[in-house]
Amino acid sequence: MTSSVLMVEQQAELALSIAAYGYVLQNGRIRLHGRADDLLADPRIREAYLGG
Repeated sequence: MTSSVLMVEQQAELALSIAAYGYVLQNGRIRLHGRADDLLADPRIREAYLGG
């Protein structure tokens, strides 16, 4: 059995560090999604949300 939790968090690194999968919303639309560790390593996420 799997469970899902919706977490809205401004601290992207914290949220992705405890998540298995993530979605990145921009202006109410899903812009990126994928495994949390892949999102943490994505240069677009690092630049926009994690300070480069």
